[in-house]
Amino acid sequence: MLPCPHRETWSSTPPRATVPSALIPWLTDPSSLTARIRRRCGRFGVEVLYQGLGQSVRDEAVLLGLRAGERVWVREVLLIADGVPVVFARSLLPRRNVRGAWNLFHGFGARPLGAALFADPAIERAPLACARLDARDARYHRARSVLSARQPPVAMERELWGRRSLFLRHGRALMVSEFFLPAIFELPR
Repeated sequence: MLPCPHRETWSSTPPRATVPSALIPWLTDPSSLTARIRRRCGRFGVEVLYQGLGQSVRDEAVLLGLRAGERVWVREVLLIADGVPVVFARSLLPRRNVRGAWNLFHGFGARPLGAALFADPAIERAPLACARLDARDARYHRARSVLSARQPPVAMERELWGRRSLFLRHGRALMVSEFFLPAIFELPR
């Protein structure tokens, strides 16, 4: 049986006609998102939503070269600026990459992953890609459910813009995706 064709929906550059102009610097800055947010708030935090075995969505599986149904290590967090969630982040690590190159992935807890990724000279980052997610995407629904469960509930737009890239350590990939929540626009530029 031939594999189903997959149309890539992630782009190497944000389509300026549809991306809010205030979001373009967030989507295109190749430096640490954690550091960028920290510079713009008084109090930064990470709220771990889930860390354990899980499933990838189709475009994640394609990028990571996963077999159909192959389970991966998933870490989902909210990046919090002054008590308000500004980013929903999702990191995926193929199980075969957990030992050795990425064994540090297990012990992060509520520490920001970004700080460690940019501090290790053995880690290389692939170019960023960006995409717009809407109600057709499971990650959009995950972010929406997390925000609606907060006290008080946080409003969510009909779409989310995100960026992602692979981080390579000794040739083994870790994928990090960061989806910008509505409160990102409230941070100082």
